[in-house]
Amino acid sequence: QVQLVESGGGLVQPGGSLRLSCAASGRIFSIYDMGWYRQAPGKQRELVASITRGITNYADSGKGRFTISRDNAKNTVYLQMNSLKVEDTAVYYCKQYGMGTVPQWGQGTQVIVSS
Repeated sequence: QVQLVESGGGLVQPGGSLRLSCAASGRIFSIYDMGWYRQAPGKQRELVASITRGITNYADSGKGRFTISRDNAKNTVYLQMNSLKVEDTAVYYCKQYGMGTVPQWGQGTQVIVSS
């Protein structure tokens, strides 16, 4: 059974930083692509960043501020978020996909950027 558990969210002031983690279990981590998505109240879930076959991709909203990385030895993907803005407030989800399988999602972690 695949399980993805996000952590690291919280309340931060504008300009601050957070590092989100997503720990995966249940299948071989290294062969799957990973992504971070977010969903703000009243909005659709959107891509934040992804690692697909080793290539990183970022939504325009996070370019230059966010960095996605993975540690295959720890079965974990990270999202380092710097220079956070109020509009980054959302629930952040990690997604595991690829290898012709149904994508798997975590339960999400809340990020609130507010002064």
